[in-house]
Amino acid sequence: MALLRRLYGRLHLTVNETKSAVASVFGRKFLGFAFWAAPGGVVKRRVADKAVKAFKNRIRQLTPRVTGRSLRVVTERLRSFVPGWKAYFRLAQTPTLWRELDEWMRHRLRAIQLKQWTRGRTIYRELTSLGAKPEVAAQVAANGRRWWRNSGMLLNAVLTIKWADHMGMTRLA
Repeated sequence: MALLRRLYGRLHLTVNETKSAVASVFGRKFLGFAFWAAPGGVVKRRVADKAVKAFKNRIRQLTPRVTGRSLRVVTERLRSFVPGWKAYFRLAQTPTLWRELDEWMRHRLRAIQLKQWTRGRTIYRELTSLGAKPEVAAQVAANGRRWWRNSGMLLNAVLTIKWADHMGMTRLA
């Protein structure tokens, strides 16, 4: 660190001691990325945990379940944020994370859709019109007020990835 201070001092730059360190790359975060050792000793990049939490918080802000906005408006708001985040972190070498975040965002959209249908009869009618089996639609409609739980189980067969694409949701994976 002393060497870096001298070198940067010649360039009339100062080292921010709180952000800078001479240490192993593992355990350090750099511009939202963290590093991990893959099999064979290869060092790979991933999105840091703090950046993933910030992403999820921002998506929660953009997709509240209590607004009167249509699902199309919600997906338009997502389209203004998700592609930029995806472009910034495109160098991350974690395809599993992209799939998990995609699934989580679709889960949120399904929960919003269920909440907008509100009543059990409406949920049943809409799900059967989308091609759900009557027994599946009845089971989801019977649990009408459990938006998050209902939107992650039986609805995956009805409100699919194709449905989310039709709504205009941007994919990460």
